[in-house]
Amino acid sequence: MQLSVGQKVAYPGQGVCVVESLEQRNVAGALMKFYLLRVCGDDSQILVPVANADSVGLRPVITPQECRRLIDQLAEDFDDVTSDWKSRSRQFMEKLQSGDVFEAADVLKKLTYLSYSKKLSFREQVLLDKAKWLIVSELVNSHFECEEEVTPRIYQLVEKACTKHMRNHSHETSVVH
Repeated sequence: MQLSVGQKVAYPGQGVCVVESLEQRNVAGALMKFYLLRVCGDDSQILVPVANADSVGLRPVITPQECRRLIDQLAEDFDDVTSDWKSRSRQFMEKLQSGDVFEAADVLKKLTYLSYSKKLSFREQVLLDKAKWLIVSELVNSHFECEEEVTPRIYQLVEKACTKHMRNHSHETSVVH
């Protein structure tokens, strides 16, 4: 994948970044090309070898069509949440590290749903906040809306998904702990 200076990209676990420059650096006696990325959320920088851009999961931000699909998915019902907290935590972490914003949406919905029936652990709260940030970051930077407009809309959509899930799965035992 070839990236250009000024292009917005999504970096797994960090959210949207801007390609600031293409640099050459001497690494162990060999010249290597790097993308210098600036993380939009906290203004930090990440140096990514051009040769590793695909393998680390760097990708362009989602398209307007994918934005609509993400917004639709945020309001959809979801699979049941496993009651095994270790397995659940591992699954959520893997989904967020994948760099796939649609997987982050699944994590956001499931953790929000769990928060209705129990206080989330510190780790789960961190994962919930990270999922929320990744989705907001992507929508704001690909849909050109401000965070103040996007965030309440995301909450409304996730609430809708949780309501659907409760209604569709009310006959089943709910997952807690």
